[in-house]
Amino acid sequence: MSAVPILQRILALGGLLAAAIAIVGSVIGFLVAGGVGIVSALIGTAMAVVFLGITAASIVLATHVAKGQLLSGAFFGIVMGAWLLKFVVFIVLLIVLKDQSWVQTTVLFLSLVVAIVGTLVVDVVVIARSRLPYVSDLPAAPSASDASVPPEQDLLP
Repeated sequence: MSAVPILQRILALGGLLAAAIAIVGSVIGFLVAGGVGIVSALIGTAMAVVFLGITAASIVLATHVAKGQLLSGAFFGIVMGAWLLKFVVFIVLLIVLKDQSWVQTTVLFLSLVVAIVGTLVVDVVVIARSRLPYVSDLPAAPSASDASVPPEQDLLP
């Protein structure tokens, strides 16, 4: 079983959420700051969508590279690398956008926060409703009857 269908559902619902946030944020941004508010709301929403996409893409790539072994170093390395990439891109975008005259920072910030919280809610709801097994097909651990020590030998003093 693969996590890809779950991630596709997350991306689809995240896209619908982003469209709703872009529309509502643009209307509120226009009322607050005119055209600059619209641009700011769209930039904040786009940032959240890109970060959601990076997360999903990193998990798909990591699952493929690690051949389904979620406890491998390659899986964690790829997912953690994507997280670090998102963090660096976020910081760079904040530095670049903070003093721009064509950005209303409050509208940008609020649309970004609403989009991020919304995508987290989508993640939780989709994963909670998914039917992905969390038990692997690995062989069972040896039982006490498989032990090589005869039962009459007591190892404890």
